[in-house]
Amino acid sequence: MPVAVAHNAAAAGRAAVAAALDWALVHDTNLLVLHVQDTGRGGASGTPADAAEVTAVAKDVEEVIRESGTQTPPQWKVVSATSAGEVPAALLGLCAEHDAKILVLGSRRRTEVGKFFMGGKTQRILLDSPIPVLVVKGAPATS
Repeated sequence: MPVAVAHNAAAAGRAAVAAALDWALVHDTNLLVLHVQDTGRGGASGTPADAAEVTAVAKDVEEVIRESGTQTPPQWKVVSATSAGEVPAALLGLCAEHDAKILVLGSRRRTEVGKFFMGGKTQRILLDSPIPVLVVKGAPATS
């Protein structure tokens, strides 16, 4: 059963990929990189994700692996889906579809107002996930 990680190109997402990579190595399992393309509430769900986006995700993961210095990385692949505004449900659906044993997410600190306006995708995943979820903080911003 693979370790799943929700991809995000931001610092928190890259930290999550690095943590998931470590988890996969320690537990001798493969890595499943989840990419959900949000088409917006009026968009299509269940259609193939944009191939260029999937390629960019794969390149980003390769860079994180290279930066980690891991000589023998675990087997990994990118799986993608589209979602019409329901990214948490799509991520959890991919986890179930691929029988993931844990989901790794990146998170950054938000103000109370930011949480109100941005919604609680991480919170939704934490509350709805049938598998353990590891939340990883991204590197702090430098000024």
